[in-house]
Amino acid sequence: MTQIFLYDTTLRDGTQGEGVSLSCNDKLKIAQKLDELGVHYIEGGWPGSNPKDAEFFARQNELNLKQAKVAAFGSTRYKNRSCDQDANIQALLAANTPVVTMFGKSWDLHVQHVLEADLEENLDMISDSVLYFKERGKEVVYDAEHFFDGYKDNPDYAMLTLKAAAQNGASSLILCDTNGGTTPWEIEEITKRVVTQFPDTQVGIHAHNDSELGVANSLAAIRAGARQVQGTVNGYGERVGNANLISIIPDLQLKMGYQCISPTQLATLTAFSHYVDEMANVAPNHHQPFVGVSAFAHKGGVHVAAMMKIERSYQHLDPTLIGNQKRAVVSELSGRGNILFKAAELGLDTSKEDARKVVEQIKELESQGYMFESAEASVDILLRRVSENYQPPFEVIDFMVLTENRQGRGLFTEATVKVKVNDKVRHTVAEGNGPVNALNLALREALYEDFPQLRKLHLTDYKVRILDSDSGTAASTRVLIDFHLEGTTLFWTTVGAHTNIIEASWHALIDSMEYALLNGK
Repeated sequence: MTQIFLYDTTLRDGTQGEGVSLSCNDKLKIAQKLDELGVHYIEGGWPGSNPKDAEFFARQNELNLKQAKVAAFGSTRYKNRSCDQDANIQALLAANTPVVTMFGKSWDLHVQHVLEADLEENLDMISDSVLYFKERGKEVVYDAEHFFDGYKDNPDYAMLTLKAAAQNGASSLILCDTNGGTTPWEIEEITKRVVTQFPDTQVGIHAHNDSELGVANSLAAIRAGARQVQGTVNGYGERVGNANLISIIPDLQLKMGYQCISPTQLATLTAFSHYVDEMANVAPNHHQPFVGVSAFAHKGGVHVAAMMKIERSYQHLDPTLIGNQKRAVVSELSGRGNILFKAAELGLDTSKEDARKVVEQIKELESQGYMFESAEASVDILLRRVSENYQPPFEVIDFMVLTENRQGRGLFTEATVKVKVNDKVRHTVAEGNGPVNALNLALREALYEDFPQLRKLHLTDYKVRILDSDSGTAASTRVLIDFHLEGTTLFWTTVGAHTNIIEASWHALIDSMEYALLNGK
């Protein structure tokens, strides 16, 4: 299998994405994880641009890298300035990394109108800068900025810029689709010409996603002979982002037959993707290919029925290869197969007849405003309750909520709850800062004596959605409630829907308490 070298630029180009920010400690932790994943090059940042990047290079020796090489990123020397007198070049040298990645101009438009230099001087800037680091024992990766745009405007000059870098010791020539506007067939054709002209120098690809082609363009360049691919984790980056390494790696390895990382490392891809999202404080994209929680989620009843017979009938690969897992989503579109699949997933022994009953219940409830896709704990409870032998841990008798605004006291909310546990009736009252809060506290208080484990139960999120806003204050309301059981890995969500927000919340609360008692042992 042909080896493809992975070059990650999350810590530099990725942080140029709007809303993405990493501390120096974050960057060090991600760099360590990138090495464990099997990435070959880690671009740590631009040492001449800000104190945070300078700190990263000062602390790079804290990393215990087994394979990856750290690269410092910067530009070629400025015009009318020697490398010894160029602050950016000296900052790159001071970074003390084994690899220096520098970008230079390949597009004559940029040379003449952005740099305001003549074309020959730009070639000297590339030659001098590459040679300067080559003579100092560095591996030089040359990023040919705007290469494809430059090639389309002036192919001869774009090739001369690559020649200037290659002849002076660049180990890799990286063709950059900096504006992200080139198509895969253009990428493949132009990359093939470069590979042919520079047979002794490794060629690579650096794509952006402005046309939603970042991954496709990267794969096209590899098909044409490129052997290094640059990208970022989860596609973070300038404007709409860079080519997403999280998709590129399995595409290359599982679809195209190239070697990127080991199968063991590949199986950590999903966990790694989510780890970086967590470090960057970015909500994971549930619909992200390969690693999203919805990437192998099956909703249509026909799909699930077929997949239960043969998985690859509706899956393009085995999700365990990249550390993900298949799921059946339960909704009004579900068939009996979805329910049986979900029951098996939850460890429940559900008959075909009971599954049929649950399907009918779900269709009816979703017509009333329920949504079970995000509330698997409520599905769990539905599956249990449909069984004739099921005995719920408690029975709700009634509840009452009172809200008053009394002169001298202000707003006051009180909930009264009556439940039966075995043959005992518990009748409790609780005050809260609102009706749902009071109900939650009163229900817990009614159950604590018989189920003290509920004291470790924490409500972590409460979401309300108005379903038919044109109905005004008479609109139906959907409520989703998230809970966590302290000391366990148990997190769950339940749903309720009603024209009365208190009733909707009450149903979700009851499901959550019942789920906690059945699954939190």
